[in-house]
Amino acid sequence: MNNILLAPPIAFIILLVFISLFSFLLSRLSIHVNKNRSESKKAYACGEDFSENMIQPDYSQFFPFAFFFTILHVVALMIATVSLMTIGSLTIAMVYILGAVIGLVILLRK
Repeated sequence: MNNILLAPPIAFIILLVFISLFSFLLSRLSIHVNKNRSESKKAYACGEDFSENMIQPDYSQFFPFAFFFTILHVVALMIATVSLMTIGSLTIAMVYILGAVIGLVILLRK
């Protein structure tokens, strides 16, 4: 009976009430902006005036790096968790390593 406050539904309700009260109290300290100003209706684009001809970022250099990162981390996870006691799991790890090498060769070719 002493741990009734630690029951998940009761703890959730207590934390929800506490966080709501804390959020309400902190909202009193926040800065309130006049919603009727013309600047509040304009789109914000990092301090620039928003127009239809804005520069679109180029992700062509990001995606190969992201794929490289993902392939190496999946292989590292597979190697770190494989059991060396069975030949089947070692074979699966070697297939992952071979697949990673092939994937990296395809990714890094110019």
